[in-house]
Amino acid sequence: MDNEDIEGGEEEFRAQLGRKYRPVVAHDRAVLQMSSMDPGSTSDSSPKNVKIDGKENMGSDAREGSAPDNLRVNGSERDSKLELFGFDSLVNILGLRSMTGEQIVAPSSPREGRDGEDAPITYGPPKPSDVKLGTLMGVFIPCLQNILGIIYYIRFTWIVGMGGIGDSLLVVAFCGSCTFLTSISLSAIATNGAMKGGGPYYLIGRALGPEVGVSIGLCFFLGNAVAGAMYVLGAVETFLKAVPAAGMFRAGITGLKLKTFKDNWFSDYQKTNNAGIPDPNGAVDWSFNALVGLFFPAVTGIMAGSNRSASLKDTQRSIPIGTLAATLTTTALYVISVLLFGAAATREELLTDRLLTATIAWPFPAVIHIGIILSTLGAALQSLTGAPRLLAAIANDDILPVLNYFKVAEGREPHIATFFTAFICIGCVIIGNLDLITPTITMFFLLCYSGVNLSCFLLDLLDAPSWRPRWKFHHWSLSLLGSVFCIVIMFLISWSFTVVSLALASLIYYYVCLKGKAGDWGDGLKSAYFQLALRSLRSLGANQVHPKNWYPIPLIFCRPWGKLPENVPCHPKLADFANCMKKKGRGMSIFVSILDGDYHECAEDAKTACKQLATYIDYKRCEGVAEIVVAPNMSEGFRGIVQTMGLGNLKPNIVVMRYPEIWRRENLTEIPATFVGIINDCIVANKAVVIVKGLDEWPNEYQRQYGTIDLYWIVRDGGLMLLLSQLLLTKESFESCKIQVFCIAEEDSDAEVLKADVKKFLYDLRMQAEVIVISMKSWDEQTENGPQQDESLDAFIAAQHRIKNYLAEMKAEAQKSGTPLMADGKPVVVNEQQVEKFLYTTLKLNSTILRHSRMAAVVLVSLPPPPINHPAYCYMEYMDLLVENVPRLLIVRGYRRDVVTLFT
Repeated sequence: MDNEDIEGGEEEFRAQLGRKYRPVVAHDRAVLQMSSMDPGSTSDSSPKNVKIDGKENMGSDAREGSAPDNLRVNGSERDSKLELFGFDSLVNILGLRSMTGEQIVAPSSPREGRDGEDAPITYGPPKPSDVKLGTLMGVFIPCLQNILGIIYYIRFTWIVGMGGIGDSLLVVAFCGSCTFLTSISLSAIATNGAMKGGGPYYLIGRALGPEVGVSIGLCFFLGNAVAGAMYVLGAVETFLKAVPAAGMFRAGITGLKLKTFKDNWFSDYQKTNNAGIPDPNGAVDWSFNALVGLFFPAVTGIMAGSNRSASLKDTQRSIPIGTLAATLTTTALYVISVLLFGAAATREELLTDRLLTATIAWPFPAVIHIGIILSTLGAALQSLTGAPRLLAAIANDDILPVLNYFKVAEGREPHIATFFTAFICIGCVIIGNLDLITPTITMFFLLCYSGVNLSCFLLDLLDAPSWRPRWKFHHWSLSLLGSVFCIVIMFLISWSFTVVSLALASLIYYYVCLKGKAGDWGDGLKSAYFQLALRSLRSLGANQVHPKNWYPIPLIFCRPWGKLPENVPCHPKLADFANCMKKKGRGMSIFVSILDGDYHECAEDAKTACKQLATYIDYKRCEGVAEIVVAPNMSEGFRGIVQTMGLGNLKPNIVVMRYPEIWRRENLTEIPATFVGIINDCIVANKAVVIVKGLDEWPNEYQRQYGTIDLYWIVRDGGLMLLLSQLLLTKESFESCKIQVFCIAEEDSDAEVLKADVKKFLYDLRMQAEVIVISMKSWDEQTENGPQQDESLDAFIAAQHRIKNYLAEMKAEAQKSGTPLMADGKPVVVNEQQVEKFLYTTLKLNSTILRHSRMAAVVLVSLPPPPINHPAYCYMEYMDLLVENVPRLLIVRGYRRDVVTLFT
């Protein structure tokens, strides 16, 4: 198709779209880019790859149809993509795909991905067999049926008789306020996004975390299971007491009388027998608190709508309207019933006739008898079907392995969970005492309601960007008040039942924390931690931390030299050493590994490596975070890390890495330059450095060490070396060791004065250590007598020979190329006398360490800085000679600040 064909169809194309567009021509840049981006196209990006419709032009067929449906770019409309943007068109993503009429599989379960990975979630129109319910039948009627339960019919008149009209109104108002506030919180949470199965468990778990969600969800499951028993017992009690009525009014039924209303206004709390009949010698002593516990199940049931959220057409509309309407309707009905019952029967009749509602019913009591039995059995069936689904939803989230038996596939009935629920219900029915069961139900329901209120309180108070509920009539203070109401009611009813319920929830919570598979559900607690961390970070400011509040934040360089097995992302002993730098586990470590390569090519590999490293850190029980950096080489990667890692005062202050012992054995000639570059970068960035030699022999927490921790304190390092030695003593592996501090001084120095000063300094620092002063002869005096004949001499002579050869090769290369002396691509200045002096100084220090610290558990020595414009190879020779024959050595360099203080 040529350009004329396209231009000829411009008017038709414009008419179909209803908008004015410039005609697309073959040489347009967007067309060429889209052609080249199509994975199915060839490398040829000529205009022949672009065609509009399948015909030569847009004729009558095009005018009759929809122009966008006939627009094809490199394929059919099903394959069409906005390739220029790199994403599918909007009509192909999320719920918008349902506009095309394409069938998509519905979500399989309330389960979400763990560890930040979302499970596959698909959207689309419901299956034809699915029956979706509206607000009336889906929420209002179920809530009404659950709320107007057995308590209203066979206990409410008795409550009015015992508590009087005044206290009964107070009970109704108190309990109704609690459920009303909970309904507001439920409405806010339920309208903050799509709600899956699980009811309050889903809401609480996604707000307070899986641990809290599972613990409260299981308690709510028990409450529903026991509630089934309550409804069954109520139906049985009604059936046993049902007798034919002689008339509408008889013994005690006065009709609506003002005198009766006045007589019944005040309370008359008294003892009763187990059947609730007044008895001065009865075993049950009733009070206002006991009435609250007895009545509260009559206001429960507000979760009936949310429990069937998967069957609702529009959860965000139906749940708040239906739940609040049912709550207000039943509360109003209770208030009216209190007034009517209190004015229609004497107190004696209220207390003795459990089926007073049937006695005064019109036209005959059988209507109420049959209604109560059918209603209570229906409510029992709701509990016996709702509770198993709740248990199955908890099991499907795969948090607790012990609940795997109750898992069900999508569309299947939870048969095992149903049998388990029935077993619990039968056990409670065998107890046979309705007044004993109702406080148990009350506790579990109140615990659930408190969790819903706390969830809304936390989400509303944090006000995260994702918190945008459609239900606007809520406030965090109302949710907090509702939660307080729930807790207060629990203790008013029975402090012993409250303690048992909280203990059960706590045990479940602890078990979930111990055995559960914690997932990241984006819960409110994580948001609270995040905001608390931000606030704490801002409060710390950017100023230097006072030495009293200084904590080591080590940056652990995981794999700097050599290779480890593929399944080991970090040297195992580095994690053990990182734990040794913390007092009682307090503090944070940052484990970093550098991945060589291009970032665009290695980004996915870096994510995978980061997850592996984080898993390994958790396995080693080390508190820290994992970071993977992609860089062209190790030097560039570390330079970026040391500049940017961390925030504010939470930046790493110590760089920890392994000493490159393998560089000479493996002939890794690039290591000296990299090693020196890292040290210089740390000095420029003002980071302390700890280099571990003999890392393979570093003890773990179970290997107890004996001997001494020897410090060779040569330069002022802000007290970092002293602090590290004290931190080592807090670990079980080093707690049996003693500290020795070796001060290196010139021979003509006053050793005794220096020793006294150091002892006084250590005493003021609250550190116990033995102080030893060692005199070393100056360079000039040593050169006159020659090197000592000790075991380090062979290493010294070998290093001299290697340095001599290296300098000779470097000079020959410079003469050959006619350039200055170059090492590692940089100009260097070589003073051979200085090189010899440095080499000899390290020899003397090494021989001193071997002489005094051969039996030490670990030796700490100051790290000499790399000389400026000095070959890295020579510095590496100095370091090799320093660590020669020392099995376990920490080479430490502090930074320009104190980490210990003498003052309180």
